Amino acid sequence: MTNAQWFLLIGGLLLARGATASLLARLPVTPAIIYLAVGMLAGPTVLDAFHFNPLKQSALLEVLTEVAVLISLFSAGVKMPVPFSLARWRTPLLLATLSMTVTVALVAAFAWYLLDLPPGAAILLGAILAPTDPVLATDVQIRHPGDRDQLRYTLTCEAGMNDGSAFPFVMLGLGLLGLHDLGEFGLRWALFDVLWATAAGVAIGLLCGVALAHLAWKLRGKEQEHKLMDDFLGLGLIGVVYGLAVMVDAWGFLAVFFAAVALRQTELQLAGSAPQTAGASPDGELPPTVSEGSLVFKEHLERLSEITLILLIGGTLFLDSWSWRAVALALFLFVVARPLSVLVGLLGTRSSWPIRGMVGWFGVRGIGSLYYLMYAIQHGLPETLALELIQFTLIVVALSILAHGTSVKPLMGLFVRHRRSLPPP
Repeated sequence: MTNAQWFLLIGGLLLARGATASLLARLPVTPAIIYLAVGMLAGPTVLDAFHFNPLKQSALLEVLTEVAVLISLFSAGVKMPVPFSLARWRTPLLLATLSMTVTVALVAAFAWYLLDLPPGAAILLGAILAPTDPVLATDVQIRHPGDRDQLRYTLTCEAGMNDGSAFPFVMLGLGLLGLHDLGEFGLRWALFDVLWATAAGVAIGLLCGVALAHLAWKLRGKEQEHKLMDDFLGLGLIGVVYGLAVMVDAWGFLAVFFAAVALRQTELQLAGSAPQTAGASPDGELPPTVSEGSLVFKEHLERLSEITLILLIGGTLFLDSWSWRAVALALFLFVVARPLSVLVGLLGTRSSWPIRGMVGWFGVRGIGSLYYLMYAIQHGLPETLALELIQFTLIVVALSILAHGTSVKPLMGLFVRHRRSLPPP
């Protein structure tokens, strides 16, 4: 396709999305399914008007998916309920660590025994597919910063953390393939890729988020209009935090998510403890916070990246991409690995069985998996193995869009009706 045709296709999709927003909201499927269908129609599956080659364009796709995930992680972080409570964070922490580890192990075992992948490639595939996605899971995420729904909170917080907590397993898989130094007996991997990179990422995020909250509080005058400043501060925080984390070999995804959490927590603490400061308006109302003021802009960027990337996914698929091996892997992940890992992770918690069931099903895979795949390719993954992992990952993501996109609205409706039918506590 020429540049003009690309502009025409993307522009037409954006116009259609904006003009049919109310209609799409009433449809029983998510907009992502429509984007995927358009990509497959225009791509090699049907019309063959364009073909996006993720192997040849891995560097470009790595940057696109990286930016999309970072924006989505920031949006997820600022929606976290306040004040912070370890008891409330226990469930998503278990999902983002223990459940994700179980998922990696199950997928790796499936890939090793049934797909004949070597151990390093099997672990790498498990790490690529284990994280749930903060970009495509809009319909099961927290809708706004004041949303207190337990199911949405759990899924949003889990997706915000496990896009970073999967990184050690990616490095383990690359190390077993000879593409990363694990150290003797894996000691370097354990100390640096697991302990240091995780702790440093969280610490950088928390410190930068708190610092920006205090800076923004002092910058605000009496005027209430700070939308442009909020947008720049929010994007600046993403860039600075991610850059600092990468420079010190910390996990940048974790850093950005926790920076957003710390920003919102600190801003509301400042607002609650000092309502009559210079940041307040003459009538006593507090100015909008950076975290909430920049959220709409970030969500618009998130939706734009969703349209572009899902369109590209559709444009990568051929009819023969749908092999039994790839489809079997997707079914195993959705029906066995994800529900079982959630069951293991939430043992001993007070989560209700309906919530466990919903969390076990809605492990949406998407843009985060594509990023990890492109990251591995850029770190020297052999071409034959790269092509095989590309096929597996793209089919899993496409089937996740279809399966979760068609089931989210009916199941969420049933869940809401069930919850309303329960007697009040």
